[in-house]
Amino acid sequence: MGCCGSAERTKREWRPLEDRSCTDLPWFLLFTVFCVGMGSICGFTIVTGGAARLVFGYDSYGNTCGQRNEQIEGVRLSGLDHTDRKYVFFLDPCNIDIVQRKIKSMALCVSLCPSEELTSYQDLKRFAMLNGSELCSYELAGHKYPGLPERFTKCPKLPVPPSKALPVFNRCTPVDISCYAKFAEAVVTFVGDNSVLHRLIAGVAASKEIIIGLCLLALVLSMLLMVIIRYISAVLVWILTALVVLGSLAGTSVLWWLYIDHRLYGNDTSTKVTKEVKEEVEVSRDSGQALLVYAISATVFTVILLLLMLFMRKRVALTIALFHVAGKVFIHLPLLALQPFCTFLALLLFWIYWILVLLFLGTTGNPEQNEETGLTEFRLTGPLQYLTWYHAVGLVWISEFILACQQMTVAGAVVTYYFTRDKNRLPVTPILSSVLRLVRYHLGTVAKGSFIITLVKIPRLILMYIHNQLKGKENACARCMLKTCICCLWCLEKCLNYLNQNAYAATAINSTSFCTSARDAFVILVENALRVAAINAVGDFVLFLGKVLIVTSTAFAGVLLLNYQRDYAEWLLPLIIVCLFAFLVAHCFLSIFEIVVDVLFLCFAIDTKYNDGTPGKEFYMDKALMVRRWAGLREGGGGGGREGRWGWVPNREIKNLERHPPPPVLPRAPPPLPDWNWRH
Repeated sequence: MGCCGSAERTKREWRPLEDRSCTDLPWFLLFTVFCVGMGSICGFTIVTGGAARLVFGYDSYGNTCGQRNEQIEGVRLSGLDHTDRKYVFFLDPCNIDIVQRKIKSMALCVSLCPSEELTSYQDLKRFAMLNGSELCSYELAGHKYPGLPERFTKCPKLPVPPSKALPVFNRCTPVDISCYAKFAEAVVTFVGDNSVLHRLIAGVAASKEIIIGLCLLALVLSMLLMVIIRYISAVLVWILTALVVLGSLAGTSVLWWLYIDHRLYGNDTSTKVTKEVKEEVEVSRDSGQALLVYAISATVFTVILLLLMLFMRKRVALTIALFHVAGKVFIHLPLLALQPFCTFLALLLFWIYWILVLLFLGTTGNPEQNEETGLTEFRLTGPLQYLTWYHAVGLVWISEFILACQQMTVAGAVVTYYFTRDKNRLPVTPILSSVLRLVRYHLGTVAKGSFIITLVKIPRLILMYIHNQLKGKENACARCMLKTCICCLWCLEKCLNYLNQNAYAATAINSTSFCTSARDAFVILVENALRVAAINAVGDFVLFLGKVLIVTSTAFAGVLLLNYQRDYAEWLLPLIIVCLFAFLVAHCFLSIFEIVVDVLFLCFAIDTKYNDGTPGKEFYMDKALMVRRWAGLREGGGGGGREGRWGWVPNREIKNLERHPPPPVLPRAPPPLPDWNWRH
């Protein structure tokens, strides 16, 4: 059995199979067991009381509020009946540890949070007598608060600010949040200027309707751009070509101009050199040599770049054709535009679940008394402390699994579209059909591909955490090595993501295991390496310009709408929020467009490799792609054509060929005999 997990097919059909089988079944079982483990962690926290402590709160003696508690060995004042005490009250809520991000104050379970400010111990006594809620430690009697010597350490710090209970977690939270300014400094750097902060928040609150409207505008623009980009892709490609050529030539010219200017300046001052400025002259000479090296390097780079663009210019037409067909895909499969919503919803639900379980783990474990503060805390000890690491791995793997399911769903729908000759006979719901195929046959393949990404991402995240923790402490060599490793892992992750995406498309076509599909897709990509480079370079730039177009359009509309605000500082933050949201929305939608383009190219490469247009081997490709291939064959001279010979065909010829498709490719006929009677 080997890496591929199944025997090789004797004959590769490379077209969607109706007869499918489950792929990478052991990996599906492994992923199922892993998910059961994730659920077991949640169940463990609920059974051991961690979830109840988080939701209902607990005091500094290990008692959960709102219920009867059992005695904890070695902890005094534990095992109390707090059935009537449902709220957690902190004696000093402003005593916050910024590093650990937690409140270091003693916590008690009380029956009522103070609704008004209490300025003296007489007020504490009166509040306890009237409401039956004692705000000092349990061993102190409420009617004795003013005369007890322990009141300075076991009673709340005066004055006690008015507070109200949170609707979910039953904590008494001060209404006036000014005491949290110190904690906010760790999050917001400009909190020192309270007037600016309040004005920005007021600007967001006053412009909330405009912000929502602009976010909807960005959403609509992103959906429209995926369809109309097929018409503007050629313009964007020419913009790319012009920018690259002009930028490289301008940069090289500036470097040569700086070098020539430096040489002229050095020659003018060389006769005036004295011993005092000898070191400065040597430094100037080194700078001139550096400029010469930079200029020569830039020249070589510019020449190579221009030659590559000249050599690959005909392959750019294929990219434009793929964008054109991708626009048609979204017209025939409009539900593809809903994929970002479904994926975001799935990720959001999983992240909420993950955060809740992580908080449950923070209140789960054995009770331990902190020697420094004397407070009781719950900590996982022994083998149980590795549950947090297991939970962290689950965050990465399951998140990648959800994203991989999106890629497989999109790939399956695009493959169905491409290999259906009559587009009017597409399935009623190709997206739903792709989802059902994924759930029934290919969850193991998705689990394996996402696990490979996890194996690369987790070390990169660990190195990034180490780099942040050691910032300013490590030497230059260690810092350089860490950054190099992080960059290498990031590049490897991007390459694996691209290969996995094509492997999912190959699985959608042939119903093969992950390794077999990845190898077959890799062979196809290597055979079309120049086309892949052109599509990725040009396509990524076109999509980047699309994101810029959406962000700038949304920002321009925001400036026009928010201009009614008098103060610039008030609508600056709303505009930034809108621009960030517009970029995220554009990135989500255009990433789906990018997946569609990549899958279309793989299908096109397979179609041109295994079909030649003869009876029984007819092409599946769209008319626009067939025009590009027909132009390449006509330019190459017949037969099978030459690899990569893609010429530009005018729009009028595209329309003519759509009405009258070109005939199948036939061997080139011999040249006609010369007409000897041409003089007559």
